[in-house]
Amino acid sequence: MTDPALNATTAAPLVTILDDEPQIRAMLSEALSDAGFRTAAFARATEFEAALRHTTPDVCLVDLGLPDRDGLAVVHRLALESGAAIIIISGRAQVQDRVTGLELGADDYIIKPFDPAEVIARVRARLRSPKAPDRAQNTARFNGWTAHFDSYMLTDENGEEVPFSHAEGEVLRLFLNAPKRLISRQQMQETLGGAAGDSFDRAMDVRISRLRTKLGEDPKNPRLIKTIYGAGYIFLGEVTWS
Repeated sequence: MTDPALNATTAAPLVTILDDEPQIRAMLSEALSDAGFRTAAFARATEFEAALRHTTPDVCLVDLGLPDRDGLAVVHRLALESGAAIIIISGRAQVQDRVTGLELGADDYIIKPFDPAEVIARVRARLRSPKAPDRAQNTARFNGWTAHFDSYMLTDENGEEVPFSHAEGEVLRLFLNAPKRLISRQQMQETLGGAAGDSFDRAMDVRISRLRTKLGEDPKNPRLIKTIYGAGYIFLGEVTWS
């Protein structure tokens, strides 16, 4: 049965919780509701994915240890098909687990056990990111490409479509909003949210590499997204928004 919160008409952001531990679901639901968010909680991936056919949450909290599906597979599918921000909540504390989750499209990673206040702060940080832009500017044209941020799709001059994830879209929008200007790692971290450090840097490297591949860039000599070693990145395209 679809959670009634999914059908609410209030403008409060909707946060979904996918975790098979009832205590975690109850704790997060109460804390997020007290903070002014709508919530919908699910114990199984199948229930969660069925609910997504009717709505798009603003933020998805996803545990990796699910009883019916690999949590990383859920994260990857969400990144490709949903416009929601994705925050992994997991007891897996290894650096490689965090890196893998971010590489597959998660926007943030919180290790259990956690304080609900930290989760609320991370959710608010994702909602302040470029994930929910002005709907009047959801299409950008540059160097033969068109980026459709409402459908998470790139279209080339021949009409061929290349999908991009929400996480990749955040980085692409950041570049397209500041063409021919240096964007430092610190600026990326402050704008996109997330904790600074090796995991964040690795996630940015992966997202930029994937964007270059999708744009047909030569990895040894990219034309559009240039790396300025020790400083950051510059996007060299001519950009028009509509």
